[in-house]
Amino acid sequence: MLRTDNILDTIRMFEEDNLDIRTITMGISLLDCIDSDGAKARERIYNKITTKAKNLVKVAQEIEDTYGVPITNKRISVTPIALIAGASDDTDYVEYAKTLDAAAKEVGVDFIGGFSALVEKGYNKGDKILIESIPEALAVTEKVCSSVNIGSTKAGINMDAVKLMGEIVLATAEKTAEQHGFGCAKLVVFANSVGDNPFMAGAYHGVEEADCEIHVGISGPGVVKRALEKVKGEPMDIVADTIKKAAFQITRMGQLVGNIASQKLGVPFGIVDLALAPTPAIGDSVGEILEEFGLGVVGTHGTVAALAVLNDAVKKGGVMACSHVGGLSGSFIPVSEDHRMIDAAAANQISLDMLLAMTAICSVGLDMIAIPGDTPATTIAAMIADEAAIGVQNHKTTAVRVIPAIGCEVGDFVEFGGLLGRAPVMPVHKESSADFINRGGRSPAPIHSFKN
Repeated sequence: MLRTDNILDTIRMFEEDNLDIRTITMGISLLDCIDSDGAKARERIYNKITTKAKNLVKVAQEIEDTYGVPITNKRISVTPIALIAGASDDTDYVEYAKTLDAAAKEVGVDFIGGFSALVEKGYNKGDKILIESIPEALAVTEKVCSSVNIGSTKAGINMDAVKLMGEIVLATAEKTAEQHGFGCAKLVVFANSVGDNPFMAGAYHGVEEADCEIHVGISGPGVVKRALEKVKGEPMDIVADTIKKAAFQITRMGQLVGNIASQKLGVPFGIVDLALAPTPAIGDSVGEILEEFGLGVVGTHGTVAALAVLNDAVKKGGVMACSHVGGLSGSFIPVSEDHRMIDAAAANQISLDMLLAMTAICSVGLDMIAIPGDTPATTIAAMIADEAAIGVQNHKTTAVRVIPAIGCEVGDFVEFGGLLGRAPVMPVHKESSADFINRGGRSPAPIHSFKN
């Protein structure tokens, strides 16, 4: 039985705490679109996406109108295109990206993810072609997002791919130089990527997933902060319990939306991603939550410890609320999308080194960080290698989404707009990592990867 106070509490979360369903994402398998003729494959891809997702935006709007639940983004993820296009004789995959873009526009979604390759252990035929197509693909499309997985706990790290991705990130920035490298905001380099991630830019539909399914990504930093305001000065175990209760409430709403969307669309419900995903809005910040723990500013000593309590409690509370939890699940720390992170970075109160340390705890990695446009490709590759090492050694997903801001220097600001916000250009280490990156090869899997 629904209690009136619970209903009113949920309404307050929407109106005052910026609670929303951050994304409803339809995952679509393209395995049955494979064809040795690239043109035929692209036609099949377009037709399948526009058929399966034709009612996605309509259903999301109906849920918003009926239940008063804000759904910020409607998205699609597809099978990694390198797997699909590799069956053809095409030597460039930009046309596949254009096909995805056209399908996304036709059905009205915000983004489509899956211009992706999985190369943690080496390259298949289509992988390198896709990777080398990324800069042009992201420059000529609006809604397409790309990701490349270069490492896993089981396989180790493909250092040849790490080097190549450093070059690709820089080339993508240069291709979109008029937007200060904005193409890189749609490109993620992963270790231990997952096939049911509903969040962009890293979403793709794993081959292990159903033919079509619905995933939900929730968000609610404001709800958690408001809850913590009521336990100022209390011991850390009280703080953890408070966060768990808030996460439980948020996740229940995500499961409700997922089940309703699944029924209306006639496809299986996949997972709820228990994310605390910030926006640039005041009161919707993970940085604010960490400061509510008692930190003078996010980035000072104690930040990693506070983040550890937060991330653990969010997962514990969410898992109790929903049987099907997946994706990335935890706290996101994208600098440009969190107003307190923006302020701290601009004031040099948080550094890339501290952000790297935080990624050993949080749910993604070095995310939406602007760096000087003249940063060498080998330095970017070394940042990717550091992040991948944390993920591989700790058996967790980590990622890098950095934006070399072409024409900008440390201290400049880059404006992305909307949920992507704005980012101060942060300094990187000047000392070279080139000799390290140029070694190439494959970094072996850690000893604890052997589970059989």
